[in-house]
Amino acid sequence: MGIYLNPGNVSFCKAINNDIYVDKTNLIAYTNSRIDKADCFICVSRPRRFGKSMAADMLTAYYSKGCDSKRLFAGRNVEEEKSFSQHLNQHNVIRLDIQKFLETERSLDNFIEEMEKAVLREIMEEFPDSKDFGEGCRLKFVLEKIFARTGQGFIFIIDEWDCVFRIAREHQEYQKDYLSFLRGLFKGSPYVDLAYMTGILPVKKYGEHSAINMFKEFSMLNPGKIAEYFGFTAPEVEMLCKHYHVDFAEAQKWYDGYLIGEYHIYNPQSIVELMDSGEFQSYWTGTETYEALKVYIDRNFDGLKEAIIAMLGNGHCKIDPSTFQNDMTTFKAKDDVLTLLVHLGYLTYDKKNSEVFIPNQEIAMEFMRAVKMGGWDGLMQALTHSEKLLSSTWEQDGAAVAKGISVIHSETASLLKYNDENSLTCTVLMAYYSAKAYYMNPLMELPSGKGFADVVYLPKRNVDKPALVVELKWDKSARGAIRQIKEKQYTAWIEGYVGEIFLIGITYHKGKKTHECVIEKYVKE
Repeated sequence: MGIYLNPGNVSFCKAINNDIYVDKTNLIAYTNSRIDKADCFICVSRPRRFGKSMAADMLTAYYSKGCDSKRLFAGRNVEEEKSFSQHLNQHNVIRLDIQKFLETERSLDNFIEEMEKAVLREIMEEFPDSKDFGEGCRLKFVLEKIFARTGQGFIFIIDEWDCVFRIAREHQEYQKDYLSFLRGLFKGSPYVDLAYMTGILPVKKYGEHSAINMFKEFSMLNPGKIAEYFGFTAPEVEMLCKHYHVDFAEAQKWYDGYLIGEYHIYNPQSIVELMDSGEFQSYWTGTETYEALKVYIDRNFDGLKEAIIAMLGNGHCKIDPSTFQNDMTTFKAKDDVLTLLVHLGYLTYDKKNSEVFIPNQEIAMEFMRAVKMGGWDGLMQALTHSEKLLSSTWEQDGAAVAKGISVIHSETASLLKYNDENSLTCTVLMAYYSAKAYYMNPLMELPSGKGFADVVYLPKRNVDKPALVVELKWDKSARGAIRQIKEKQYTAWIEGYVGEIFLIGITYHKGKKTHECVIEKYVKE
């Protein structure tokens, strides 16, 4: 049993002995299906504390010749798989945690060399004949010769593969050297039975240096067939809530919201902390802190602050993630920043609609901290007006709502480029920030009747409040907005809705710099 070559199963043993352990062993069935195939290269990217290292420890315990893990997997889900016994502790495993070799920037000059030396020392102990390959021989050449002599291949399990791009974020020469090392180690190498990497970022795009594109990527944007194995699913969280007598509905509000494939995924660290303490709060500050978030949302890209404000109001933002370069420094537009925030776990991505949004209350609190400390003039003051504005809406006091929106507009003028209906939408979402306590997430441009309602708020179950159908106009009358809602039958889609419906027309008169609001109770004909 070695540290890097054929390590033991101590880490996985500790994981399953925790008070809370959720069985994710079916991931093994997928990795088994990729062994000794052309597509045996897997890269999993998830935010911190989504179970990546635990999964790497599990795969190491399962494949490594350096231990006997049969008892650890007894009764686990994967034990029923046909391939389970075939690969159990039958492979040479090279297990690397890149961060251990790259703790500071001072390690950058020689971390690859030190990593190769550490692995080669153990290889020469396990394969004594490899000593005659020559002093200073590169790792890939030694592995090739071992494979040629013995026919034995290797499974590579690499954790924190991308920490180079986080530590050396401003040093492209180190990044390119590292990618070249990985390319040389894996590309066209017959000794690779399986290569499994985990990190926060997907594989870096670098022109010809993206030649480690043999890896099939499973990211927050494209989770593929293994979506359910990283993070806790809703049924898993519900089961834990029952066992620990925790309110599942409240847990959903605080920690649900990551749309990963077809699954609603929860950050497992937050759920474990919740079960341990029984307190609903943000546990995120122990990982990526709000200071890190602040660095990204303060970037001066056109439309970025409007997008953040809209999402703080529970809105969604359309993005194109294809331009993101999979690093933490190359940003050309707001979409690049928002895509990074998805990979960091601050936003979630609705692939069907190409939209991002803040997933839950826990992450919303981190955004609020970042905004509060970031000097976003007027935003915090604006949000304090929201509850009063919502009450005025329920009272059908259009004049009070118009006045409230004007105040919020004035307080946030330095943040919003107030020259179109998109900015008006941001203001309205901010104005109705308090609606999250009573309403589901707002529905934006909902197809309704013969057109699109700008914003629709539907009350939560067992909340006795009216549904709100909002139409926004620019330099037109609020009464005309109400007329459009009726003429285009924006309420047709909720004809079966039994509660009250308020129609709300809001307009901004650019020349006068004033807002107007009309509120009517919808009467079904």
